[in-house]
Amino acid sequence: MPDIPENPQTTGTPSVPPAQDLGFRSRHLPGTPAGEAKGMLPGMALIGMYLLLMAMLNAFAAMSGKFGLSTAKYSILGVCTLLVIGVFGLLRLQRWGWALVTAGCLAMAGGYFYGFHRTHIAPYVIQGLFAMVFFLYLSRPEVRERLR
Repeated sequence: MPDIPENPQTTGTPSVPPAQDLGFRSRHLPGTPAGEAKGMLPGMALIGMYLLLMAMLNAFAAMSGKFGLSTAKYSILGVCTLLVIGVFGLLRLQRWGWALVTAGCLAMAGGYFYGFHRTHIAPYVIQGLFAMVFFLYLSRPEVRERLR
């Protein structure tokens, strides 16, 4: 057998550092680690303001008895409370806030589509589509990578 050195590091080859992509961090590629991209996207702020408005309107409607006097009133208040807490978490770019708001958008879209199915009132479809677009926007990687 030919002579093979026991330590291949001592074969006389110069020590070469591995190749590095020095511009990776500045390009914000999809492989950017979570929390690297800074700041809030304008769509996130718009969704937060819209959901705060909707949660306040639904809470006031529930308190005035528009949803009946049964347990629906208290369930609406609970959902509105969770949505408001989630919006404030999303505005602080927290993952738990994003999760609550994303689930709230999906539930809101489902509720509007169910309302349209039962009553055939056209504005329910429009509001349901808005909520679905918000859900799909919040699911984008560009939004998720900005969260802590």
